[in-house]
Amino acid sequence: MDTNDSAPRIVVGVDGSPSSGAALRWAVRQAGLIGGTVDAVGAWEPPVAYGWSAPVVDTTLDEEAARRAFTTELREVLGDACPVKVNGRLVLGHPAAVLLEAANDAELLVVGNRGRGGFVRAMLGSVSQQCALHATCPVVIVRPE
Repeated sequence: MDTNDSAPRIVVGVDGSPSSGAALRWAVRQAGLIGGTVDAVGAWEPPVAYGWSAPVVDTTLDEEAARRAFTTELREVLGDACPVKVNGRLVLGHPAAVLLEAANDAELLVVGNRGRGGFVRAMLGSVSQQCALHATCPVVIVRPE
């Protein structure tokens, strides 16, 4: 496969969920069909402290745990013989904001959907919903297999 800068780029959100694994597999298959590359993007956020004053917290362990989970998912889903070039990137920030930024100049954004609905979704909004509403490229939402 040609891995030059002009190859179509597909961004996929990776968060360790079954729908994330399904989205990653879908993105790799699609990249193979169009001669593209995949940017697997994960986001992590430090724990939120509530109260009168937020303590100073060392987030090094949180980032390390997020990085281990991210690389483990990529290794387990992709295996040893991935047919396309996959770039992995873990970013500090809210998942929807991170994915929307990463997909700014992408051919396609692929996200999983955990299928949570009802009251929780109405209050918080889902990452897939935010991506579908605000992405500057087409969005594919993949449900768990």
